[in-house]
Amino acid sequence: MSDARAAAPADGEAGSGSASTRRLAAGWRALLLAWAVVAMALCFNQQFTLRFFADVTLLDTEYFWGLLAVLLPLAFVVYPLRRGHALDRVPWYDALLFAGASGLAFLWAWTARESAANGWEYSAPSAAPRWMVWAAVATWLLVLEALRRAGGWTLFVIMGLFSVFPLVSGSMPAPLTAPSVGLLEAASFHVFSRESVLGIPMRAFAELVIGFLVFGTALQYTGAGRFFIDFAFALCGHYRGGAAKVAIFSSGLLGSMSGSVISNVLTTGTMTIPAMKRTGLKPATAAAVEACASTGAVLAPPVMGATAFVMAEFLDIPYAQVALAAAVPALLYYFALFMQIDANAGRNGLTGLPRDEMPRLGKVFREGWYFVFVIVLLVVLLLVMKRENWAPWLATGLLLVLNQLFSPQRWGRRELVAFIEGNGRVFVELVAILAGVGLLVGAFSLTGLTGPLTTELLFLAGDSPLLLMVMGAVTSFVLGMGMTITACYIFLAVLLAPSLIKVGLDPLAVHMFIMYWGMVSFITPPVALAAFAAAPLAKASPMETGLQAMKIGSIIYFVPFFFVMNPSLVLQGSLPDFVLHATTALLGVALVCAGLQGYLQGVGDLRRCGALEWPLRAALMLGGLMFVAPGGGLMPLSPLQMTVAALAVSVPAVVVAKLLARKTRDQPVGA
Repeated sequence: MSDARAAAPADGEAGSGSASTRRLAAGWRALLLAWAVVAMALCFNQQFTLRFFADVTLLDTEYFWGLLAVLLPLAFVVYPLRRGHALDRVPWYDALLFAGASGLAFLWAWTARESAANGWEYSAPSAAPRWMVWAAVATWLLVLEALRRAGGWTLFVIMGLFSVFPLVSGSMPAPLTAPSVGLLEAASFHVFSRESVLGIPMRAFAELVIGFLVFGTALQYTGAGRFFIDFAFALCGHYRGGAAKVAIFSSGLLGSMSGSVISNVLTTGTMTIPAMKRTGLKPATAAAVEACASTGAVLAPPVMGATAFVMAEFLDIPYAQVALAAAVPALLYYFALFMQIDANAGRNGLTGLPRDEMPRLGKVFREGWYFVFVIVLLVVLLLVMKRENWAPWLATGLLLVLNQLFSPQRWGRRELVAFIEGNGRVFVELVAILAGVGLLVGAFSLTGLTGPLTTELLFLAGDSPLLLMVMGAVTSFVLGMGMTITACYIFLAVLLAPSLIKVGLDPLAVHMFIMYWGMVSFITPPVALAAFAAAPLAKASPMETGLQAMKIGSIIYFVPFFFVMNPSLVLQGSLPDFVLHATTALLGVALVCAGLQGYLQGVGDLRRCGALEWPLRAALMLGGLMFVAPGGGLMPLSPLQMTVAALAVSVPAVVVAKLLARKTRDQPVGA
């Protein structure tokens, strides 16, 4: 089995940016490598308090501006002015922008202590030298341009408009009215405060995301992709629909480490999609399975994506708590994919791959045991020792040592350079996006509009949590078409989450609800980035692939509503409630999948039920959804009442299906 070794953005958003990247000449490439190493050293120094730099412990603002100084200017080098423009060289104006952005960021790092001591955040126009305030305006503009290049025009327009909103907020209609500020006051707040460019998104990147990006890239460049694919083939490749189940396992395992959707599709899909087609799956279905399995990368702990780290910052809770809360919804999602594939294979008579073509499980473990060891170490550091800042660095160090000792693919100079460059490009993209998105947070912090908007949303929704959730789901989906998941999440975490929390919903469940719906566009037309990336690998129609992905990944549209209504599914409740809801949810997912695919375990193909096939399938889906929906909380029925109602709908359907299938057992399907 071959391994595609490509680093990709670890928040699952590759492909959502605006432009292809440049092929850098030797000098610029050397600078990218050097600055990537400096960025990693800065982060390592800060997390472990090593005092690399002149025996000084850096202030947070000094550290943040230091990272921006080495990474943000590279956006003008890595990304061209417009798509496809000057991909073979860096024009003079981009070199000038690089120099200007570097100089300004280093200036802010150098003056960070003076800024904090003199309160420039609040009084810069009068307290700071006049030229420095105008330099803040220039920094604001450069951050927006870097965002446009890395994140696209949609992000640029939205964040640009919101960043200037404080200048005109006094003349806006209610509920958008707030005292206006001048240009220099707004620029000072955006640059000197810890609420805007250096706000929650950038803090999450600097404190947690960098380490996990390095870990995910190290996994890819040490052959973890091949190990996970071989492990999945050995485990379930020979069962019915085995190639599709391999896609689910391998994409889930690899994605849970890298958190990258498109990278997942392009890495595992090159292996799994041809295998799925070979065992009888239609091309569009094969591509849809891979798209859905890769989309789960953003949901699956322990690493998840950059959005999860930003969420931890917003909620001011340990990242481990976010990862644990995501575990059950991720399990339900992947269990639903598995059951849909199994039912589809049973209905269509699909077989597995020949056993003699599958790698041996023992051999796979002997060759890649250290990947399992490193992942166990990461989980222990995260969940047991609560060392989330240290965990990715220690796990990466151990992985690289074990790779050099035991892997036949030991790194040389070429692999090391590729690893550093891969990290550097990912760092540049994320810093440009997160610093720019921080302007949105800064604008609302400066105007203080979050409270009035929350009140207005509650008024519009009539204090109805369900209507607010529907509004949030639709808004998240629409924004997810034009924004990265992280940007979409931050936008709604500022605007919508306070309203949902104010009506009594659990904060963690609310924020996870927003994140889930922000990523739905990966498998939902008209955008469906994951489906469209998988379609060419299967030589299938992109739109047909997107529609199939919607069907196969349908559980993702329902689960967020259920864990917001009763947050026991995100571990925010008592142990008995969790055990009951998790058990009924798994049963419900199995019934929903049976209804969607028309094949019920223990009964067989529901086409044997003749004219009653579709009524029975509808009953199975309805009963399944009632099982998944947890009683209590906002639900009108208690957990026991909901379970009884689900049994009343699903049990008769199963009994009738079994009786009809038994009667027609010897008849051909469809007769």
